[in-house]
Amino acid sequence: MSDTDNNNKVSLVNGGEPVVLTCVDGSRYTGAVCDYAAWVAGRTGAPVKLLHNIERSNVPAVADLSGSIGFGSQEELLEELTALEQQRSQLLVQQGKLMLQAARERVAQSGISLVETCQRHDSLPESLVALEDHIRVLVLGIRGEEHGEDKQGLGSQLETVVRSLHKPILVVNQEFTPPQRILLAYDGSEAARKALRMVAESPAFRDIACHLVFVGEPEKAEALLAEASGELEAAGLSVTANRLSGKTVEALVEYQREHNIDLTVMGAFSHNRLRDLLMGSITAKMLLNTEKPLLLLR
Repeated sequence: MSDTDNNNKVSLVNGGEPVVLTCVDGSRYTGAVCDYAAWVAGRTGAPVKLLHNIERSNVPAVADLSGSIGFGSQEELLEELTALEQQRSQLLVQQGKLMLQAARERVAQSGISLVETCQRHDSLPESLVALEDHIRVLVLGIRGEEHGEDKQGLGSQLETVVRSLHKPILVVNQEFTPPQRILLAYDGSEAARKALRMVAESPAFRDIACHLVFVGEPEKAEALLAEASGELEAAGLSVTANRLSGKTVEALVEYQREHNIDLTVMGAFSHNRLRDLLMGSITAKMLLNTEKPLLLLR
């Protein structure tokens, strides 16, 4: 479904350069999401697009209620329900516009002038897939508005979003801290190679210390770390390479804490959904256990 609100005369998306697409939903992470989006935009020069998505499930269909209404009063009650539904929909739209206005002002305060806002009526994954070709980086909170002040668990649609898109996704789980040190978790997989290329090529990571980490057997580590380090150093990055042992998630989280890592970059999910279900996804476990934002690539 097309955008229902666009505050700029010239769209930054249609026919324009890829944007830092930023999900605004009124959750406790919305401010931090805007701050991280502004940081990415400031480092890369990309415009920001703020998205407020109204889930279709949040607006119940009148037809779903008509079967429980008596014949005598059905027409009158349906008219009342229709009016209430329209009012509720209008309130959701207006609430979203206020959120977008506040988010736009916050991003602008960070010095970002190219900011566009939009609203869409669809499931979040469907909205994002529709916009995917225009996304440079997606920024969203680890949990949405429906989770309130919960500090545990993942957003109900987060895994679907990550699995649906083939763009970098920055998952925010804390107040904004300008990244000074990043951790690149590398295992030589296709997704990890994509993450490596992005770190090497993106202006977002210039002048930021990069910790390159492999978790696994020593015989694999040396060649993989040497090759990846060479590519990063050739791009001008300062690299610290380390091999870790033990369980992947525990080792990475402990390394984050010991080295005061601000942002972790890694490949997301395997192509084998059944294996993920049986063994437990490394990506999901990292999202649940990490205390710092996670930049994921598929």
